[in-house]
Amino acid sequence: MARCLLGLAAWPLLAGAQASDAAPAKPGFWQLMHDPQDGKLDMSEWLLNHRGVLPVPIVITEPALGYGGGVALMFFHRPEGSAATRTTASGQTRFISPNIYGVMGMKTENGSNAYGGGAMLHFDEDRWRYKGGVAKASFNLDFYTQGRFFPVQEIGYNVDGLASFQQVARRIGDDDFYVGLTWIYMDLDVSFDTASDSQFFEDKELAQKSSGLGLMLEYDTRDNPFTPSSGWTAALDANFYREGFGGEVDFDSYRAHTFAYWPMFDKRLVVGGRLDLRAVGGDVPFYRLPYVDMRGIAAGRYQDRRAAMVETELRWNLTPRWALIGFVGAGRAWGRKDDFGDATTAVAKGGGFRYLLARKLGLYGGLDYAWGPDDHTFYIQMGSAWR
Repeated sequence: MARCLLGLAAWPLLAGAQASDAAPAKPGFWQLMHDPQDGKLDMSEWLLNHRGVLPVPIVITEPALGYGGGVALMFFHRPEGSAATRTTASGQTRFISPNIYGVMGMKTENGSNAYGGGAMLHFDEDRWRYKGGVAKASFNLDFYTQGRFFPVQEIGYNVDGLASFQQVARRIGDDDFYVGLTWIYMDLDVSFDTASDSQFFEDKELAQKSSGLGLMLEYDTRDNPFTPSSGWTAALDANFYREGFGGEVDFDSYRAHTFAYWPMFDKRLVVGGRLDLRAVGGDVPFYRLPYVDMRGIAAGRYQDRRAAMVETELRWNLTPRWALIGFVGAGRAWGRKDDFGDATTAVAKGGGFRYLLARKLGLYGGLDYAWGPDDHTFYIQMGSAWR
């Protein structure tokens, strides 16, 4: 083409034909990392069309583990010809997430570490879903004996081994209801910082292997699964761990939760609500007991055979890209000795900011600062904090 422009003036038609047949130039990295709609930094094109990898820095500030870090590499892929949306029986449009694959590795100052990989896949226009992963981990944690012994004791321990989560779900009809089967397997060596602390537990509470099959029911109308701005999801999980499934103890685990999102003032404000209930029955290992799981409260700090949490979050979209976050919640753990009315109420609150990293996915990322009755810390968030 350069020669045509310089000296082949007699071949204008041929030059024009060559120009029309030439393949369009591939977008450069700068274009892929910016939204053609507003010109702002955005990873939608990079993730969806270029099949790019999203490196997610893992900054660990969890009080139960101490400070640490790592990295996760996330690969987004929508198979050629697959739809980005589907239509429900009532005529509503639903977003279909691309397939996501990932690997991660992390380490903290208290010697905890983990690495593993997993995937979230969608088939047949989201009629079938798969999510699962396998990880090798060694965590140094504390177990608090509130409600069982007096005075409260803090017992340091380590769990080291393999954990696997596998789930397949199918949509019922053309609505938003899913039913799934789950298999959870753990093979963890348990040791105590002070060997004599094992006396506080029965043999079955120290079981290393647990293997459970379960049933999952879910209803999901959220506009996207990453950082929802409207809709709601409700799910019930029941998992039954048995020696016959490859474990060492028999126990049951249950969880019922709902997350709801209400947009207001043309989505300038989004109000979110969370209700989360967890329970176990049978000979459950002590490190598998439910706990109050909220920002600002160390994992396992309030832990028992039952746990309940309620939380609300407000997102104020200052611009189409930037938003402020505020949240407050409360939780209780009870069951071994205290009943619900006597259990301690743990309250946590905080705030933060978000940036819309991928408009086509509805994915926000940002920073939260939270404080509770015992700890205060910050969290790097990628997507919703509720999972």
